[in-house]
Amino acid sequence: MRVLTRLGAYARNTWRTLTSMGTALVLLFLLALAAIPGALIPQRSLNAGKVDEYLAEHTLIGPWLDRLQAFDVFSSFWFTAIYALLFISLVGCLTPRLAEHVRSMRATPVAAPRNLARLPKHQTVVAAGEVDSVAAGVEERLKGWRRTSRREGPNGEIVEISAEKGYFREFGNIVFHFSLLALLIAIAVGKLFGYEGNVIVVANGGPGFCSASPAAFDSFRAGNTVDGTSLNPICLRVNDFDANYLPSGQALSFAANVEYQAGDDLTTNTWRPYRLEVNHPLRLGGDRLYLQGHGYAPTFTVTFPDGRTRTQTVQWRPDDPITLLSSGVIRVDPPAGTYPDAGERRKNQIAIQGLFAPTEELDGKLLSSSFPALRDPAVAIDVYRGDTGLDTGRPQSLFTLDPRLIEQKRLTKQVRVNLKAGQSTRLNDGTVVRFDGAAPFINVQVSHDPAQVWVLGSAMTMMAGLLVSLVVRRRRIWVRVSPASPGTVEVELGGLARTDNSGWGDEFEKLTARLVPATEEGGRERG
Repeated sequence: MRVLTRLGAYARNTWRTLTSMGTALVLLFLLALAAIPGALIPQRSLNAGKVDEYLAEHTLIGPWLDRLQAFDVFSSFWFTAIYALLFISLVGCLTPRLAEHVRSMRATPVAAPRNLARLPKHQTVVAAGEVDSVAAGVEERLKGWRRTSRREGPNGEIVEISAEKGYFREFGNIVFHFSLLALLIAIAVGKLFGYEGNVIVVANGGPGFCSASPAAFDSFRAGNTVDGTSLNPICLRVNDFDANYLPSGQALSFAANVEYQAGDDLTTNTWRPYRLEVNHPLRLGGDRLYLQGHGYAPTFTVTFPDGRTRTQTVQWRPDDPITLLSSGVIRVDPPAGTYPDAGERRKNQIAIQGLFAPTEELDGKLLSSSFPALRDPAVAIDVYRGDTGLDTGRPQSLFTLDPRLIEQKRLTKQVRVNLKAGQSTRLNDGTVVRFDGAAPFINVQVSHDPAQVWVLGSAMTMMAGLLVSLVVRRRRIWVRVSPASPGTVEVELGGLARTDNSGWGDEFEKLTARLVPATEEGGRERG
């Protein structure tokens, strides 16, 4: 029995500690502190490649950070534990406060103290009139205050008025904290049921993309409950891309003229135009499509010895964010029938790797770019023949060749050449590689967050509640009206600031002058 009693007392004390406002503030601080590693250390949900690079470079501390889930901060057990404890703490401490506030709203103002002169603000005035008429006038001028009146004295000849205002201060405080709780819930719902994907879309007649499956994205981050089978289908194609630059090459603005399909448009094959700009996403239901970045996708045409051709346009990675000097690779498989034997076909695949400059600038034979706009496109490329690894099933970088294929002589370099748009080079077996130019591409981010409206509403309600709690001040005032002499009454006033005391002296003086305007003899403020 004693053990159960001790356990009950321990549980009760633990619950009281957990649901105190001080604990909630500590947990809120810990939550902010716990989010710092997520901003400083690469996260798998955002860029798994960066995490692999970090682990390779930091062989000592990297594995320990991995065990502590530092690369998955926002889904780690310790971050989730802080989040859950904060949620419980807020619920536990706000619910009693809400109940207490409801009781105080329904309660009548407290009776006047016996000695009003002991209050911080006090004044006594003598006014002409009868007790009932003066008291009725005081009550009439206390509009906006919660008030009640009582009769005191042996024969009920004294009228006491109790008034209070500023209840909305505590109400605003409670609204702020409940809105914070709602914000935490909305963020959690967004993490559970939301997803985010990035995809490169080539402009000027590119194939576009449809977001019906995670496989359509170049990178995809799903919420804990998202399995990828219920994505909102959206189709997008880019007609053209506009960019404006300063003479230094710094971007002023860029936007893409796109067409999209969603909802019933998918069944009717209706395309709707939209101008997609930075910070002006395309909003479709719960999805938002952002313009994240841009670059160029060179186009190459490979003519094989039998005269058959293959043309490919593939995005290359901008290595210089100012001039958009880019690097990348294109892998070309011979057309069906050119080499009937599968082994022979693999030996005659073509790989093109090199640099692309939107505005050519040569330093000797080294290619560079002098401006990010597509003014004088050129490439400096190495052309390889052999097995490009397309049939191995092994994942490869989109922007570089697998160096093992070159080391194993499965890929052999045929030529190194600089080409401008329209120029070509011929390999020793008669294969012709032509550089046709380049098309711009944009990086589109598709974000789905079913709780985004709730997040916005909670944040706005938080700010409104905080503003109310800072502006509204709790005030109490008591007025005691008693007979003085025939035709006059003594009006004694006492005031108390329950929260902020600044400015209460001037406010009490003005209130006194307004409540008892017909003053024959004024007392002095005391305290």
